[in-house]
Amino acid sequence: SLVSTASAKEDKYVIATASTGGTYYPVGVGIATIASLKLAKTNGLTFSAITSAGSNENIDMLDKGEVNFAILQGLFGSMAWQGKAKYEGSPKKNLRSISMLWQNVEQFTIKNEFAKTGNIKDLKNLYGERFSIGGRSSGSRVSSETILSSLGIDYNKMDLQYLGYSPSSTALQDGKVMGMSTPSGPPTSAVTNAFASIGNDDIKVLDFSKEDLAAINANYPVWTPFNIKAGTYPGQTVDINTIAQPNLLVVSADTPEETVYLLTKTIYENLPFLNT
Repeated sequence: SLVSTASAKEDKYVIATASTGGTYYPVGVGIATIASLKLAKTNGLTFSAITSAGSNENIDMLDKGEVNFAILQGLFGSMAWQGKAKYEGSPKKNLRSISMLWQNVEQFTIKNEFAKTGNIKDLKNLYGERFSIGGRSSGSRVSSETILSSLGIDYNKMDLQYLGYSPSSTALQDGKVMGMSTPSGPPTSAVTNAFASIGNDDIKVLDFSKEDLAAINANYPVWTPFNIKAGTYPGQTVDINTIAQPNLLVVSADTPEETVYLLTKTIYENLPFLNT
């Protein structure tokens, strides 16, 4: 049987994540830990998580066969699969999605004086102003640029700063930037800290309309509406109607189907552990 032959030899699989500071790495470690624990003895399968530069490098490693599994931002998966943007002329048809893991919620936070309508198009009021769009080589920066381009917002007219989440929040609190983009699962500490320090009356997380969502999804159909309930952030009195894209667990097409099945089954049988 498959089981007896499989347990005789051990198959080691690697899950590519991102830097240690974000959410991808601990989630990858959680998946690898529980899967190895449950499948090593019975099926001869072990898993380990490695750090990486994030979605872009993960697609590269999957392509070269250096890893079998990776966590990806939905946008990068769509770009790579379609052969668009940086994958122009080189579609990655070896990618397969296993499951959405959690939602990456877009949060564009700006000073209230620029939030004339409260809609994402208010970012045009930041032309000439300092705005933090994410780390230089981050997936956050790519998704922010993609969203703004789709809506006809010329981000190059802003004085762009390439800061991580915590530095962005500090800069916003210190008045060194007028806005920031911090896509993440809410409550996001960078946004929480800004609300706590600056106050609900002086900053606004911008809303997206149905029309905005349709325009953004025309190129990469990965976003869905997402409602951040009032009270998620200190002093936040109204819901925020934003959008979110999935963070996906993906696998290369040539990975044995049985391995993918067993990993998926283990994840869904152990959600309480993975959610902690």
